[in-house]
Amino acid sequence: MKSEPLEPAAFHGWVDSHCHLDFPEFDGKMDELREEMRANGVTHALCISVNFSGFPKVLALAEAYDNFFATVGVHPDHEDRAEVDPARLVELARHPRIVAIGETGLDYYRVSGDLEWQRERFRAHIRAGRECGKPLVIHTRQAAEDTLTIMREEGAGEVGGVMHCFTESRAVAEAAIALGFHISFSGIVTFKNAGALRDVARWVPLERLLVETDSPYLAPVPHRGKTNRPGLVRHVGEEVARLRGIPVEELARVTTGNFFSLFRSVRT
Repeated sequence: MKSEPLEPAAFHGWVDSHCHLDFPEFDGKMDELREEMRANGVTHALCISVNFSGFPKVLALAEAYDNFFATVGVHPDHEDRAEVDPARLVELARHPRIVAIGETGLDYYRVSGDLEWQRERFRAHIRAGRECGKPLVIHTRQAAEDTLTIMREEGAGEVGGVMHCFTESRAVAEAAIALGFHISFSGIVTFKNAGALRDVARWVPLERLLVETDSPYLAPVPHRGKTNRPGLVRHVGEEVARLRGIPVEELARVTTGNFFSLFRSVRT
């Protein structure tokens, strides 16, 4: 399969930079979901892998639809704690529709006890990203210090990537940006109790901003509590634009440009 540059001929909408469209919530609903994307001006979506068993379904979505792309990775709190081989990630990432390594990172909220296996899994993903030259999609929850330490130790800045569904402090955002990473905001930024996060959204440099849904989770206001879908990413973008006092069109243009710059041409 020939590799093509990840660049839209023209842009007139949003990109959902992180969603899980392989999850059972969307079975048999792809036509409906894609129509909602079109109705809301959402042009592209990045389908995120969370384990090897589900990867074929994630990849199939990216192969079936030219405005979907995919990643390969094993989520930090996936119940299978088996060691992840960087070579396996690199081999799977050779596919031209795979644009990043992840979802990876650390999660100390959902899992407790000795979490060295989680840290080793994260290191394996960073090494794979450096090996294949593709950016990283990083999840961190109640583990920011260790996440940043491992990113520095393993040279994650060589390939960059995105801190997805960002909920950390400005200091963490600054540290990630210093390593060459983007900051992605989800529907959480629309929640009434997210004042500190909204302050971060006001501060992050425009050239490092992304927006996402994390579908089927974290539906933004006014859809909070419902199943999230890529078409709803516009509500995230509209809120970030409002917080920053800039036109919605500018925020959409910038975040989409950032997406295609970060997930640049796919390598064979």
